[in-house]
Amino acid sequence: MSAEHIRCWWCGTDPLYTGYHDNEWGVPLHDDRALFEMLMLEGFQAGLSWITILRKREAFRKAFRGFDPEKIARFGVRDFERLMADPGIVRNRLKVHAAPLNARAYLAARDEFSGFDPFIWQFTGGRTLFDPAGMTRERVRAKSPESDAMSRELLRRGFKFVGSTICYAFMQAVGMVDDHVEACWKYRPRL
Repeated sequence: MSAEHIRCWWCGTDPLYTGYHDNEWGVPLHDDRALFEMLMLEGFQAGLSWITILRKREAFRKAFRGFDPEKIARFGVRDFERLMADPGIVRNRLKVHAAPLNARAYLAARDEFSGFDPFIWQFTGGRTLFDPAGMTRERVRAKSPESDAMSRELLRRGFKFVGSTICYAFMQAVGMVDDHVEACWKYRPRL
């Protein structure tokens, strides 16, 4: 590995994980449907490793109809049974049951704010946040005041599986927070 490809320690050497790190994690995301997908996947990840979700992402996309919130919002008993029988996804009853609730809450927020992007990015003032002291392996954090506020608001609006730790991981994933370590080739100097 050349110096320009030193990465954050957490992604290891698995090509799926390093590709995610290099191309997605920490990159500002503003597409409503992609933001919804990431929020859903982060909720399914709770209690599991992210590589597990990455390995199942295509199966999730197929099972959840491309993460189309309008379709998921209409999921009923048959869909629940179909999802619970699908070995390609995480088959946690509470998480599967939460999917249509989250889709309906997403649609309401999207409609109220003329997009999910302006709603969700309000928690960082529409910009990417950096830890001024820099991120290191020893200083890893699991939540922040911004993720606390996001979690409270999402829960108030009826979302499930959106605790502060899940919200912080979501914020990292969609570039609301940039926690690349200084030695990583993706690190950007803090201005």
